[in-house]
Amino acid sequence: MGHITEIKKILTDTLGLGDRLNGMGPDMILLGNIPELDSVAVVTVILAIEKKFSIAIKDDEISAQTFATLGTLADFVENKMTEEKYNHRERSQTKQS
Repeated sequence: MGHITEIKKILTDTLGLGDRLNGMGPDMILLGNIPELDSVAVVTVILAIEKKFSIAIKDDEISAQTFATLGTLADFVENKMTEEKYNHRERSQTKQS
């Protein structure tokens, strides 16, 4: 969960939350707790995460569980980054063969 600070900044900037997330940790509930985080905002947050972390997120990879807490969102981003690095390495090795 090393990217919690960056994800908090994305949420704050995207949703206009001001200082509301400053003291929140990984267990902070997102969906249902932050009124600004509606379905349209989720799409905007996903786009911001893709840009910030240079990852591609498919629609079928996102569920309510992904946005359940700050920690589940951070874990999702970590996993996607790891997957992207692995896939990039696999493609590079295939090209060299």
